[in-house]
Amino acid sequence: MRAALIALWAIVQRETLRFVSQRGRLLAALVRPLVWLVVFAAGFRAALGLSITPPYQTYITYEIYIVPGLCGMVQLFNGMQSSLSLVYDREMGSMRLLLTSPLPRWWLLFCKLLAGTAISLVQVYAFLLVAFFMGIQFPLAGYLLALPALLVSGLMLGALGLLLSSAIKQLENFAGVMNFVIFPMFFLSTALYPLWKMADASTLLRDICAVNPFTQAVELIRFALYAEPNWIALSWTVLALIMFLGGSIWGYDPSKSMIARKSG
Repeated sequence: MRAALIALWAIVQRETLRFVSQRGRLLAALVRPLVWLVVFAAGFRAALGLSITPPYQTYITYEIYIVPGLCGMVQLFNGMQSSLSLVYDREMGSMRLLLTSPLPRWWLLFCKLLAGTAISLVQVYAFLLVAFFMGIQFPLAGYLLALPALLVSGLMLGALGLLLSSAIKQLENFAGVMNFVIFPMFFLSTALYPLWKMADASTLLRDICAVNPFTQAVELIRFALYAEPNWIALSWTVLALIMFLGGSIWGYDPSKSMIARKSG
C-alpha cells in the first residue's frame, strides 16, 4: 500500500512539474475556450437563433449555456495532451521503465490518469474564474458541486486518451488521431447547441449526439454548475470511463496489446 501511494505521489508530482514548466499549456487552455466564448458565441447565437430554457427552467444567455461545453473542451484537450506525453515517454523509454515496476500495471495507468485529471481541474477552474469576471456566473454551490462532476468527466476523457495511446505506436500518428477524435466529439455533442436544436436539422445527428460520451460529460457538468443532479449523465459517463479504462489496461498489456502485436 505504501509503495502504491509513493508511486501515485511521484507520478502526480512529475506531471505537475511538467505542466508548470510548460507555461504555454495553461495559456492555451484558457485562450482556446475564451475565443469560442467571446468570438464564436455571438455568431452561433445569431445563426441558430437560440433561446435556451434548460431543465432547471431559468432563462440563460447562450454564453452561459456553452460554458459547460467549453469546460469539457478543456478536459478533452488536456486528456489528449496527457496521452500524447505517454506516447512520447514510450518512444524515449521512460514509459517502459515505469511499466516494468513491480506495482500492478492498472495502478500505474490509473495514477497517470488521475494526475492528468488533477491538472485539467486546475485549467477548468481557471477558465471559470475568468468567465466569472466576464459576468458569466453560476450559483456558488454549483462551483463546489461541479468538482466531483469534473473529476468523473476528466477521468473519462483521460481514459479515452489512454485507450488511443495504447493503440498508437508513433508520435506522429497520435497527433492525427487527436484531431480525428476531438473535433467530431466536440461538434457532435450538446457543447454548443441543445439536442432539440440538432433534431431540427437531422434526427440521425441528434441520436449520434445523444450517445456521444462527451455529451453525457457536458450535461453532467452543466447540471452540476446549477447544483442540479443528472443521474443519467453520471451513469453513462461512469460506464464510458469503465469501458475506456478497461480497454486501455488491456491495450497496455504486453501479452495482448496491439503494440505488442505490431512490434512482433
